[in-house]
Amino acid sequence: MPSLKPGSRFTSSVCTTQVIVVKGAGEVDLRCGGEPMLAAGAAADGGLPAEGASGGTLMGKRYVDPDETVEVLCTKPGDGSLGVGDALLDLKEAKPLPASD
Repeated sequence: MPSLKPGSRFTSSVCTTQVIVVKGAGEVDLRCGGEPMLAAGAAADGGLPAEGASGGTLMGKRYVDPDETVEVLCTKPGDGSLGVGDALLDLKEAKPLPASD
């Protein structure tokens, strides 16, 4: 299991997805396409995302777990869905700016 710290980069082993950790600490089972993510620069095995984990990622979007303890920024999109263990990460919604009068 990779140790997450802000600024760490990871790449998917089954698709082209790449992420940077924005928030998170300690060892977390970060996955993409149902398979563990690799440290940036590591050789990917190839293959296809697992069924149920093939929703894809969007470049420039942030993904969080339900408890908001892990947050990653997608720097390269791919076919696999991001997750922690078997739980998929949710797309983080942008907060509305306050009205200026």
